[in-house]
Amino acid sequence: MIAMTLREIADLTGGTLHDVPDENVVVSGTVEFDSRKVTPAGLFLALPGANVDGHDFAERAVAAGAAGVLAARPVGVPAVVVPRVTAADSGWRGTAMALEHDHDGSGAAVLGALAALARASVRALTSQHGLTVVGVTGSAGKTSTKDLLAAVLSPLGTTIAPPGSFNNEIGHPWTALRAGRDTRFLVLEMSARGPGHIAALAHTAPPRIGVVLNVGTAHLGEFGSREVIAKTKGELVEALPAAEDGGVAILNADDPLVAEMRSRTRARVVSVGQSASATIRAVDVRLDDQARASFTLAAPQGSVHVMLAVHGEHQVTNALSAAAVALECGATLDQVAAALGGARAVSGRRMEVVTRPDGVTVINDSYNANPDSVRAALKALVTMARSGTPKRRCWAVLGEMAELGDDTVIEHDGIGRQAVRLLVERLVVVGTGRPSRAMHQGAVMEGSFDNESVLVPDAQAAIEKVCAEVQPGDVVLVKASQSIGLWTVAEALLADHTAGNEARTESNR
Repeated sequence: MIAMTLREIADLTGGTLHDVPDENVVVSGTVEFDSRKVTPAGLFLALPGANVDGHDFAERAVAAGAAGVLAARPVGVPAVVVPRVTAADSGWRGTAMALEHDHDGSGAAVLGALAALARASVRALTSQHGLTVVGVTGSAGKTSTKDLLAAVLSPLGTTIAPPGSFNNEIGHPWTALRAGRDTRFLVLEMSARGPGHIAALAHTAPPRIGVVLNVGTAHLGEFGSREVIAKTKGELVEALPAAEDGGVAILNADDPLVAEMRSRTRARVVSVGQSASATIRAVDVRLDDQARASFTLAAPQGSVHVMLAVHGEHQVTNALSAAAVALECGATLDQVAAALGGARAVSGRRMEVVTRPDGVTVINDSYNANPDSVRAALKALVTMARSGTPKRRCWAVLGEMAELGDDTVIEHDGIGRQAVRLLVERLVVVGTGRPSRAMHQGAVMEGSFDNESVLVPDAQAAIEKVCAEVQPGDVVLVKASQSIGLWTVAEALLADHTAGNEARTESNR
């Protein structure tokens, strides 16, 4: 962030100074909500959590070097205290994404102040130092695309992107405040669980370039319909500057609901995809035996061959979107191809592919799951198992997909049937609830036989079954919503094989 005094922060956020001996003390370090990560001259955010209240750690943060605390009540050390408000009044429109433990309005107050602080810093960096803000949203692929964006923009200048999926009311402004005077590009992943959320995030850190990947069924239970999801995702392109002011909307031409967003923006539109109408296209897409895509990237500037190191055909659209942004920011086609070819999965538990010394390949995609991402992962699994010689047996260890509302049963049923249609040899469905039972039943009804699909109660039962039955050369996909905790299955599989050398990643073979 730009350096500010405690007085300036108070004026920006509508707060008052408490226990501040010198209001001109400058905050020049990082902004943190974890007191253990406070840096000298930084700012500590006193946020309520599930088990602890950040206000209780204010003294520790200042002792560790923080210049002050952003709080909702006096804490006995230098602080900017902002008035308590409801989540709706703070601009977050009642979202529970980061405020579920906010019982007295203190969390909403601090988050509202954090957003104001981020907005002031980003606006100053944009106008005075040429910062370009890139926002990316979509029902699936946001984090992978964010990582690819960081890879293609970094050769052009200092680039800040969020770790993992820092994409809500806490992670978004926190990431924005990581940008400093030398930052050229700020990449922000934008998530939502209801209308108005993306608009609020875009207000916090106004993007010049916006990327919309797709409109799927993630969080369908909270939105109610894909049309409402599309309306919400489109808030990003509505927030962009006009074309004459440099605004650019990158839209997926292969997704009709995304393509229709062209009419909702004043920005210049660049379409990407495999469609012949796309401005930037992937031609002659091929997958190798690790489900890594290669293709010819065709753009108005010319064409170039691209070979991705990340896994899954769905990464083609993500890569095209990243390429489009990089080209808009001055990269050459050769620079884009080189950056995409060297990009690896950065965020954990997202299509992490590791092979044990005995040839068992584990695909850890357990960070999250929705119907679209599970289908894409299943296709990648089958490609990896069937493309080489000899053919390999494939396993899918799948758990519940959350927040699908009235479509929960039908979507889980559909995934079970999809696994059978793709000829996945072993489907292990984890859980005792209605969604898991629907997935298993869908596989059985589609024609699973000889115990190809089994229903186990929990992750430990899945570990015991897969570790006992997996054979050298098998490929195992592990995927479910984060709350299910299936990453323990992937970790157990990798820890299970103790003979010989350590496991090695496929990308380094």
